[in-house]
Amino acid sequence: MKKIQLSVTAVLLTALFTGCANSGTKKETTEQKDSAKAPGIEIMADRFADIQVLRYDVPGFSDLSLQQKQLAYYLYEAGLSGRDIFWDQKYKYSLCIRKTLENILTTYSGDKNTDDYKKFLEYSKRVFFANGIHHHYSNAKMLPDFSFDYFKELISKSDNAKFPLEGMSTEDFMKMLKPVMWDPAMDAKAVDLSANVDIVKASAGNFYEGVTQKQIEEFYAAMTKKDAKEQPSWGLNSKVTMENGKVVEKVWKSGGMYGAAIDKIIYWLEKASTVAENDVQKTTLLALIKFYKTGDLKDFDSYSISWVGDTASRVDVVNGFIEVYHDAMQKKGGYESVVSMKDMEATKRIAAIAKEAQWFEDHSPISDKHKKKTVKGISAKVITVISECGDNSPSTPIGINLPNSEWIREEHGSKSVSLSNIVYSYNFARAKSPTIGEFGASQEIKDRVAKYGPLSGDLETDMHEVIGHASGQINEGVSTPDVTLKNYAGTLEEARADLVGLYYIMDKKLVDIGVSPSIEVGKAQYDYYIMNGMMTQLVRIKEGDNLEEAHMRNRQMNASWVFEKGKKDNVIERTSKDGKTYFKINDYNKLRDLFGQLLKEIQRIKSEGDFKAGKDLVENYGVKADQALLKEVHQRMEKLNIAPYMGFIQPKLVAVMDGDKITDVKIENNESFLDQMLRYGKDYGYLPVKN
Repeated sequence: MKKIQLSVTAVLLTALFTGCANSGTKKETTEQKDSAKAPGIEIMADRFADIQVLRYDVPGFSDLSLQQKQLAYYLYEAGLSGRDIFWDQKYKYSLCIRKTLENILTTYSGDKNTDDYKKFLEYSKRVFFANGIHHHYSNAKMLPDFSFDYFKELISKSDNAKFPLEGMSTEDFMKMLKPVMWDPAMDAKAVDLSANVDIVKASAGNFYEGVTQKQIEEFYAAMTKKDAKEQPSWGLNSKVTMENGKVVEKVWKSGGMYGAAIDKIIYWLEKASTVAENDVQKTTLLALIKFYKTGDLKDFDSYSISWVGDTASRVDVVNGFIEVYHDAMQKKGGYESVVSMKDMEATKRIAAIAKEAQWFEDHSPISDKHKKKTVKGISAKVITVISECGDNSPSTPIGINLPNSEWIREEHGSKSVSLSNIVYSYNFARAKSPTIGEFGASQEIKDRVAKYGPLSGDLETDMHEVIGHASGQINEGVSTPDVTLKNYAGTLEEARADLVGLYYIMDKKLVDIGVSPSIEVGKAQYDYYIMNGMMTQLVRIKEGDNLEEAHMRNRQMNASWVFEKGKKDNVIERTSKDGKTYFKINDYNKLRDLFGQLLKEIQRIKSEGDFKAGKDLVENYGVKADQALLKEVHQRMEKLNIAPYMGFIQPKLVAVMDGDKITDVKIENNESFLDQMLRYGKDYGYLPVKN
C-alpha cells in the first residue's frame, strides 16, 4: 500500500494465543488475583461484552528530566485535543450519540439497578471503546440490547438542556436517533470492502458524502502524476463532498474542517516546541504545526522527512492523520496520537534486526527485480508508551512502522518501533489463558508455544515492522497501491509484511545475530499462525458472516493458501479428535518454502499493480469463512470464557504547578474506563455536533 499501515497485526496475531479470562468470575483463585497485578498498577481493569480492558505502566517516566516531562505533557494534551476528530471520522452521528450517552450517564435520575440500565451501561462502554457505534474491529454496527422505549425513558429522566439537540425538539431528536441506533440496515458497516459494491456508498465512515467510488477514483486520478515520484498522499487530510455538481475537498486544517480541535492541537504543539530536546525535534514539531495550519500535504511530507531524521530524542510522538484502514478507498488518514519514550535496553533486539535489513532484502525469496538495491535509513527502537489517543485508543497496536509514503521510505527511510509496556500488559493478562491448551494439536506444540510463544511473537512483530513493510519496491511507472490494488491494498500489504516475518523467523540468521536462541522459536510461531489463521480468529465474527477486516483476511489468506498448496505433500494436516478440529504442521521447512512462494507472488502483485491477481488471491483465500469450523470455534471458545479483544485505559498526566510554571509531571493510573471516557468528553469535546 501507499500507506504502509501502522500495524496492529501483532496484537491481532496474538490476541487469541493467550487471550484473557473473565476477571468478573465469582470464583477467583489467589493465583488469578496475583496475575492481575503489575508493580504499582492493577492491569485487569474492566470486562464487558467481548472486551477486556487493561492498564499499562510507564516505567522510567520519573527518571526523565523536567524538560522531557514537560515535553511529554504538552504532547499528551495535543494528542487528546484531537480526540473528537476521530469520532467524527468514524461516523457522522458519532459525536451526537456520544454526547447523548454522556449526558444520560451523568444526569439520569432514574433507577440504575435495573437490567435495562445495565444493558445501557454496557452498550455505552462498547461505544466508547469503539469510538462510535460500529465495532472497532469487525466494523459492524452495534445494536442496543435495550428497547427504544427505554431509551426514551432515559432521555426523559436526564437533563434535556445538555443533549445535543441543535435547535431540534426532544421528540424530533429521538426520531432522528431511532434508525441511526436501532435500524440494522442503516449504515450497517463502517468499512465495506466487498468485491461487487460501491465501497464508498456502502461504508458508513464520514470521509465522503454525496459521491460515488467512481467519482473518487477519477478525482484523485486527475491529481496523480504517473511520472512524478515525490508526490503527496493525495486525499489524506480531507472529506470529499459534492457541491453545486462538483466534487470538492473539505480540508482538515486550522480554519477549515475540524479547525476548532486542530487549533487546540497547534496550541499544545507550540508549547512542546519550546521544550524540544534538540534542534531536529524542534524543527519537526514546527513542521507539523505548519501542516496543521496550511493543510498542504507537501508540508506533511516535509514534516515526515524531518520526523524520520529525529533519531536522537528520548521522547517522541506520532500525531496526525496517519492510517487509512477506516477508509474503504484507503486514502483518508484517521487521527491518532502516540506519545512515547525510548526503552534504551530493549531497543537492542530490534536494532540488531534493523542493522541487517540489507541482508534480509538481498536474501528474500522475491524476484530480484522487485528488491531494493539499497535499503535506506531504517531506525528501529523499542518504546515505552506514555499516552495514546484517537485511532490507537482504547484498542492499540504493539508495533509501528512509519511514515507511510512509499517515496519517503525509499529516499529517507523509516522508523520502526515496538511498544514494550503495552506488550508487557498483554502478556501479563494472557499468562493463564487456556487457548493453546484447547486448540494445540499435540503436547509437543503446546509445550513449544508455552516456552517460545512470547519471544516468537516479538520477533515476528519486529520483522513485520522493521523489514516487512520496508522491503520490496514498486516498478517504475506503476502507480501507488491504493490506486492499483484499491480496496485489497491493505490486506495484501499486511499479508506481505507478515510473510516476511514468517519466512525469516525460521532462518538461522536470527540465531547468528543473537536475537533468537533456536529454530524452535520459528516453529512455535508457525504453530500459532496456522492455528489462528485457520481457526481461532473466527471467534471474532458472527455465524453466517464472512471476513471483512483487512488483518483477518490477511491471516486466513496466508494460512489457507499454504494449507491448500501443501496438501500434496501433507505439509499441514487437518485432524479431528473427540469431535474437535486441529491443524498440525508435518514439515516446517516445506511450510517455510510455501510462505516464501506466496511472499514472492504478493510482492509481484504490489510491484506490478496487478489488481486482478490481488483480488483473486484475497477473495479466494481470505474472505469466505468455513461456517462449520466457525461454529465449532465459537462453541469451544465459549467454554473458555475468553474476551476476544483487549484495550487500555490511558495513564493520566498531571502537571504540578508553581504559579504558571510546571515544576513536575506526575502519572496517575487508577482511573476507571468509564470515568476516563466521561472526563475526556468533558475536557476535550472541542468539536460541535452537527445533526
